[in-house]
Amino acid sequence: MPVDTASIDMKNTFLAAAIMGPTASGKTAAALEVARHIPTEIISVDSALVYRDMNIGTAKPTTEERHAVPHHLIDLIDPAETYSVSRFREDVIRLIPEISQRGKLPLLVGGTMMYFKSLMSGLDDLPGADATIRARINSEAALHGWPALHEKLNHLDPETAIRLKSNDAQRIQRALEIIELTGRPLSALHTGRKNTELPFTLIPIALEPSDRSQLHQRIATRFDMMLENDNLIDEVRSLKKRSDLHLGLPSMRCVGYRQTWQYLDCEFDRATLREKGIAATRQLAKRQLTWLRSIPERIVVDCLSPDAPQQITAQLKKHWQITPEKEQNNCTTTSLPS
Repeated sequence: MPVDTASIDMKNTFLAAAIMGPTASGKTAAALEVARHIPTEIISVDSALVYRDMNIGTAKPTTEERHAVPHHLIDLIDPAETYSVSRFREDVIRLIPEISQRGKLPLLVGGTMMYFKSLMSGLDDLPGADATIRARINSEAALHGWPALHEKLNHLDPETAIRLKSNDAQRIQRALEIIELTGRPLSALHTGRKNTELPFTLIPIALEPSDRSQLHQRIATRFDMMLENDNLIDEVRSLKKRSDLHLGLPSMRCVGYRQTWQYLDCEFDRATLREKGIAATRQLAKRQLTWLRSIPERIVVDCLSPDAPQQITAQLKKHWQITPEKEQNNCTTTSLPS
């Protein structure tokens, strides 16, 4: 059932809002509409947008959109690098007070539910990444395959291994890395004692479809647009030429990129690429919606409604008061693309 923002307890000085939703639900359009009426800076909550040179398959905001409204956590790292959940949480907790002090509304926008969960539920205190250990694990995987490393993990930490697929390279790598760093299995380090206190009040808004089949059609249409003129294929072909990129990396496992890489390896034809890409995106949307339903305090807006962006703006205006200082800082309301 939809929740009205009037019921939200404003217990912190800083206010932030989140526009969450499955892929192709119109999150970017909604965020830009909010920015037309409220001075806003957008914080991306998308594990694919952090990568440079990955623009088509990630549906990255255009240069015009990013010039009109300040965006954060986009184009942070090279596709050969990794961006952790803990780093995301640290970045957001740093950014929100900074944006607020500029008289703007920090607006978290995206569909990486693992990132949102790290904010709302906190994280276990785990060691940071170790590049040397990861390189060694990757070399072992290249030699024996990730299923073999999954079996190795099963001997060392069966509780974690049973939760992971045998080809889930990123999580298998992390579990083995933690064992090597701490001498203890990951499952033993999930203590449940997490710091969930945030230095800001978060208003969670979820774009959800009233008709799942219409969302599926949107997904198909968007993937077809990515394939138009071979744009996505050319983007992945360019990435594939690099000797340091491979399908074991989180960047190349992003939906659309993995399937296009396999197509370029001649594993299947173009029609199958389209079929697999759309199917993988639908599965992603299903997981995103499942997680959203676990947040009872969210404000639900039908993403299929033509006035969904206006509904979100109206909800946020209830808590946003334009003061002279904020009005002076509002550089976005007249420069947004129509």
